[in-house]
Amino acid sequence: MTDKIKILWADDEIDLLKPHIIFLTQKGYDVTTVKSGNEALEELKQQSFDIVFLDENMPGLTGLETITQIKKHFASLPIVMITKSEEEHIMEDAIGANIKDYLIKPVNPHQILHCLKKHTENIRFITEKNSSDYQQNFRSISMKLMNNMSATEWIDIYKELVYWDIELESTTDENIKSIFRSQKEEANNLFCRFVAKNYTDWVSNRSEDKPLMSHTILKERLFPSLQEKQPVYLIILDNLRYDQWKVLQPRINELFRIERDELYYSILPTATQFARNALFGGLMPSEIAKKYPNYWVDENEEGNKNDHEHQLLDEYLKRYGINIKHSYSKVLNQEFARKTNDNLSNTIKTPLNVVIYNFIDMLSHAHTDVDIVRELANNESSYRSLTLSWFQHSPLMDMLKFLSEKKAKVFITTDHGSIRIKNPVKIIGDKETSTNLRYKVGKNLNYTDKDIFAVNNPQDIFLPKLNVSSKYVFAMGENFFAYPNNYNYYVNYYKDTFQHGGISMEEILVPFACLSPK
Repeated sequence: MTDKIKILWADDEIDLLKPHIIFLTQKGYDVTTVKSGNEALEELKQQSFDIVFLDENMPGLTGLETITQIKKHFASLPIVMITKSEEEHIMEDAIGANIKDYLIKPVNPHQILHCLKKHTENIRFITEKNSSDYQQNFRSISMKLMNNMSATEWIDIYKELVYWDIELESTTDENIKSIFRSQKEEANNLFCRFVAKNYTDWVSNRSEDKPLMSHTILKERLFPSLQEKQPVYLIILDNLRYDQWKVLQPRINELFRIERDELYYSILPTATQFARNALFGGLMPSEIAKKYPNYWVDENEEGNKNDHEHQLLDEYLKRYGINIKHSYSKVLNQEFARKTNDNLSNTIKTPLNVVIYNFIDMLSHAHTDVDIVRELANNESSYRSLTLSWFQHSPLMDMLKFLSEKKAKVFITTDHGSIRIKNPVKIIGDKETSTNLRYKVGKNLNYTDKDIFAVNNPQDIFLPKLNVSSKYVFAMGENFFAYPNNYNYYVNYYKDTFQHGGISMEEILVPFACLSPK
């Protein structure tokens, strides 16, 4: 070993364990021995250790008392208890004290060695194995990317890439991380071209390869469950990426059985005004503007663009002959969350309940505007971690516990995802051009970059036409639009922030899960 693993071994009969100490020293471990719990605590004040072996029955502080003291000051230090006793209550108390392992005397040197490898080298073994496994899968993914893939096959590729993104986040092999980032970027570039080539045919129903999209997902996946007798809850986590969903999933698994875990395609622009209205209305934006003009607010008009989601859902249900009572709640802060949870005992009697959580979207905006949040979520891994930390302590978790106990059926989804933007693309527009970084709509747009999906006639992709010459352009991959005026300040301010509205796997391929209570 290049860096020796440092062991602290506390046992009042430590002299009898000399053969074990010699064995471990020969294996390259650095072993410090003490004869009591108090001595162990003193030694921990003097130097750091990687693991502690602790006898349960020592004079003075017992093993369990010593564990309590160690955990107060060294919460993450792995502790292995060694005892002659097999009494169940001692074992339960030790496990309750958050020890890493429990060994029964007499122990032989190879038991100790196995325990050490399991608890001090486990992370290294896992990361090495993950790196090796990814290298074996790299060629398989590369071969798939060379094929002319379908919409479903692109979903499978993205799932695979998200899996490796999460698996490799703990590896220290920067070369492997660099290879993965390059492969993911290549996949994203190919995906963007795939969407640009096929999107118009999808929304015009001219393609047999049309995937489930924002305006069709509820009809296909939610509506059939409304015929059942149990209450249904549709929870929309605004701006939830698939990788964020995957780190939330293990906690949700504790409460629910996940019947369906799939991805669907968000419409363009991948922004709340368009994607979520399409989700609740079951129609494309221009169809909503035409059929329900009172419920649609154009890009250049004042007012909240998502104020009529409840009414759009009501009309959607009516069009398909679903005449049921339904509730709608939008959680914008802790006070809204508390009121929503307080009302759960009433809504549990309602056949359909929609709850929108805006936290992740607010986190995305805070990441742009608040320096401390930019520091806390400065890459995809930390962004996932921050999302998980919020979720575990959120009112939403309390809601899900309640719904699981009440045997409700729950659907969790989102309207769109987001991508960490890196590459500025210069664009020129008039004062009426939209401000979004990932898409622009206007009548005088000038740009030179080829990595743009331009739609000269918005009606071709069922978007409202603001005036005769207005068109939409969408940034692809990690690009974002920047005006030449004050260019450097603008670029530095927005680079490496999480944005949405354009074309990327992270924005378009979004989760939809069906949960049943256990």
